[in-house]
Order: sequence, then C-alpha cells, then structure tokens
Amino acid sequence: MNQLLEQFFDLSIMAEVFPLLMQGLWVTLLICLCTIPVGLASGLLAAIAGGARQRWLRWLVVVFVDLFRSLPPLVILIFTYSGLPFFGVRLSPFAAVCVALVLSMTSYFCEVFRAGLESVGPGQREAAASTGLGRFTTLAYIVVPQAVRNVLPDLVSNIVEVVKLTSLASVVAMPELLYNADMARAATYNATPMLLAALIYLAILWPAVRMLSRLEHRSAH
Repeated sequence: MNQLLEQFFDLSIMAEVFPLLMQGLWVTLLICLCTIPVGLASGLLAAIAGGARQRWLRWLVVVFVDLFRSLPPLVILIFTYSGLPFFGVRLSPFAAVCVALVLSMTSYFCEVFRAGLESVGPGQREAAASTGLGRFTTLAYIVVPQAVRNVLPDLVSNIVEVVKLTSLASVVAMPELLYNADMARAATYNATPMLLAALIYLAILWPAVRMLSRLEHRSAH
C-alpha cells in the first residue's frame, strides 16, 4: 500500500510539477478555444450545404464527412504535420493540431447538425415562407435555433470528446497538459504527475458530463 501511495499519490511531487501542468492546461484550453468554435461553425455550414439544391454540393459534403469520419484523428494529425510539407505546406505544431481537430470535428458536428435540421418539421419552413421570410432568414431565426436545441446533448457530448482529443497534440511535441505530465513522469520516475493530470481533466470535464446527463434526462422526458 505504501508503494502505491508513493508511486501515485506523492504530494511533494504534485506540488513540484503543478506549475508545469498548469502551463500545459493553458495550451490545452487555447487549442479548445481555437478549434471548438470553428468546428461548430464549419459543421453547421456543412450541414446546411448538405441540404442545398445543388447535387454537386451535396455530394461534396457527403464525401468530406465520410472521409474524415472514417479516418482516426491521429492519422489526420500525422498527415497534416508530416505529410503536408511534401506539398510545400509546413505548419507549426499548434496550427497542425488545430487544422486536424477542426477537420475531424467538422465531419462529426455536420452529422449532428444535419440530424437537428431534419428534426425541424417542414411546417416551420412553410409557415415562415407564408409570412414572407426568405430562406436565409428562416434558417437563421427559425430552423437553426430549434435544430440546436434538439441536438444540444449530442453537441455537448462531442465537445467533451474534443477536449480529450487535445491530448493528441503530445504526438507533435506540443506542451499541452498530457505531454507535460508525461515529461514530469519521466523526470521524476513517478506516476504522480499523470494522476494529477487526470484529476485536472476530471475537474474540467466532470461538470460538462453532469450537464450532459441532465440534458439527456430532460430530452427523454
């Protein structure tokens, strides 16, 4: 038992590595701030484009969504960071992580928003058209707000997954939370920094998970 406490619950090591992990947490939050809003917006636009009258545009969205939903985010990140330089495009680790996450997020958010848009009955659009509202105005003020409300639990669930996916940034040596925790573990020969990182993730994501449960419960009733 003492060995378990020393290996995972060393308070002196926690105090020593806490500033380093806070630096990594800031990088993690910065990645989230740069990718989640863009992923939500691009996913909504892709879902709207998927319902366009132009067949070529609908097929383009289908190919994009199927492609990036089929590829693991890690594969997208490796290609973005290590493959694009062969085409003359060299991205910084931060930019590569953001691009890879946005591409993956857009495909998933697109499907969530598509389900939300389809959940709004055609009567809503017909009623809006009868009052003289244009297609864009109907989407912006009637259809999209209802669609977002209908799929809010799925959106929150996907956002939680995105926060956890930021740990992939450690693959390209980005000093995010998990990377710094692993470096601290290697330096101290102790797993306490990894436990501390897990506790930080728990403190951030547990409120979101509880909110998700309440949203799902409310939707079920």
